[in-house]
Amino acid sequence: MTKEPRVLQPSEWDAWYDVLLSAFVSQESSEERELYRSLTEVERSIGVWDEGRPVATAGLLSFRMTVPGGAVVPTAGVTMVSVAPTHRRRGLLRSMMRRQLDDVRAAGTEPLAVLTASEPVIYGRFGYGLASRFLSARIDTSRVELELPAPLAAEADGLRLRQSDEAASLLEECEAVYARAVPRRPGMLERGPGWERVPLLDPERDREQASPLRCVVVLRDGEPVGYARYAVKPHWTDADAAEGEVRLRELEALDPAGYAALWQFLWGIDLTTAIVAENRPLDDPWLHLVNDPRRCGTAVGDSLYLRPVDVGAALAARCYGAPVDVVLDVEDTFCPWNTGRWRLSGDEKGAVCEPTRDAADLSLSVRELGRAYLGGVSLTALAGAGLVCEERPGSGALRATAAAFASEVQPWLPHGF
Repeated sequence: MTKEPRVLQPSEWDAWYDVLLSAFVSQESSEERELYRSLTEVERSIGVWDEGRPVATAGLLSFRMTVPGGAVVPTAGVTMVSVAPTHRRRGLLRSMMRRQLDDVRAAGTEPLAVLTASEPVIYGRFGYGLASRFLSARIDTSRVELELPAPLAAEADGLRLRQSDEAASLLEECEAVYARAVPRRPGMLERGPGWERVPLLDPERDREQASPLRCVVVLRDGEPVGYARYAVKPHWTDADAAEGEVRLRELEALDPAGYAALWQFLWGIDLTTAIVAENRPLDDPWLHLVNDPRRCGTAVGDSLYLRPVDVGAALAARCYGAPVDVVLDVEDTFCPWNTGRWRLSGDEKGAVCEPTRDAADLSLSVRELGRAYLGGVSLTALAGAGLVCEERPGSGALRATAAAFASEVQPWLPHGF
């Protein structure tokens, strides 16, 4: 066996993918398998083979991701990473991470790489930092009320809803809304061909006796301005009382009235007493519309991990909420071409970031830069943890740079990859 990864051949996909399923102890339907086969970019997928059998896998996906300021930036999505249990602790993962980042850098078109981590402890050593989180909730709708401001309630009541028990039947309307929502929030991904099918995957084995996936679209003057995909899980107590739950899969809206109309609809579904939402933004507005947050069962989880592949291009690709002119001393042991001092100058209209010999204002690792990049993690908080250093204490560089990096809305990844 050689540790050196090589590119996957199309004829090898099934065996390669089976290694991944085995590593994650996963089962998949034929529909799921064929979808992920079609989404795999074979020419960007690699593996390690031992006596003709694949024993390690990794892939890259060609995404476009929103960054602060609204630009949608080419981004390499790291996916399908696995090592067979018989071949662990032999450096295979490291060799695949090395190959991927070298390939991305050589192509020169994607300044960022992102992933979702099955085990977060793994990827920090390769420079990936946690850049976005998600909110989950179990809202007791039998006790918690949705309290809308009167003008918003009146406007929401004037909108029209279209509902279907078959989510796929409203695919076109949903994707039109999603496409318009993408530039509004850092961390969101454009859906290229085929990716619109991912949120519709609804294997029966995962439903836990809930209904098939349903959909509701909210319309203004006949045009879709929001949608929600959800399922309903019925439950009856021994006293024949209905205590079903609404399982919210996805909700997007383009304005407050459309957003409110969707939540009113979910709140009012018959025979249910709870809404279960598993992936929402940390700053989801419903948090400010409920009268009893203690009965909403909220929790926070980790989501998107990010690392700059090209520090200069990455920092120049986004905008900044306040003027910034700072020299960053970046340490990147895994991608040493990033190590050094970089002068970042920018504002809300754009930025320039170039190597410099000037004295540093702040020093940090590339992982911390990845954490702060989308604007959801404060450089000030990282400094408080000793992970960012203001080289001249009291200069104000940390405060000014933290304000510039902050995003108006929390970054969020709407679905995995």
